[in-house]
Amino acid sequence: MITRDPLVEAVRGGVRLIELGQPFFTGMPCSPNHPGFRMTLARRHGDQVRADGGSAAAEIIVTGGHVGTHIDALSHVSHDGLLHGGIDAAQAQRGGRFTSHGAENLPGFLCRGILLDIATVHETDILPGGYEITAGDLAAAEGSAGVTVEPGDVVLLRTGWSRRFDDAQAYLGDASGVPGAGVAAARWLVERGVRATGADTTAYECLAPGAGHSLLPVHRVLLVEAGIPIIEHLALEEIARQAVHEFAFLLAPLRIVGGTGSPVRPLAAVTR
Repeated sequence: MITRDPLVEAVRGGVRLIELGQPFFTGMPCSPNHPGFRMTLARRHGDQVRADGGSAAAEIIVTGGHVGTHIDALSHVSHDGLLHGGIDAAQAQRGGRFTSHGAENLPGFLCRGILLDIATVHETDILPGGYEITAGDLAAAEGSAGVTVEPGDVVLLRTGWSRRFDDAQAYLGDASGVPGAGVAAARWLVERGVRATGADTTAYECLAPGAGHSLLPVHRVLLVEAGIPIIEHLALEEIARQAVHEFAFLLAPLRIVGGTGSPVRPLAAVTR
């Protein structure tokens, strides 16, 4: 008798996928710290026609590793000259790529995902610019969703800010600030042993009005101190609309050798 893998059987029984990533397009919102996304056709149908009448088109893509929906590798941030684990950042980046903590070392993810809907906890569609998500907010969202964050989970924070994604100036929030996790919230996640965490904003953490990316202490806590990757520019409106708070989380970073991050297309899988 053949024993079938329960995971395969679950997939064969029918799985519904919910997009968690933003589309990539020329002119999309991009942090001023990174080169933007550009795509154009380098070859068009008719430029070259084969003897049998066939033709092909192809594009060229230029982008930073931290543009659009992406995941930060542990090489992305240092503190006092050191990467996670006490690795010397200057030494690791010699030669134009990282020899430690490069993006090729990011894991693939097939694990439990948890949506903590902070905006809904505050009975609003969008948190105000500059709002700092607290540990209390995370606990309240956990209780409201009826879930408990456990070691190995990927936890996604919804602020509602992705509703502004089509307006780059409003979404980046230079003047207004951007809502996001504070240090206490980051430590709450670290204490629970999360595998990764992400949000529907440009920097994951709280950005004060007018401050831009001048200080990013949450990146230090998660990437440098705890070794927890961060996922940014998520699209969480659809999964929130469907009130799905627990799901199978799928994500596969590109294996960019020596890179500091990777564009990704995260998905939530549910059977109902």
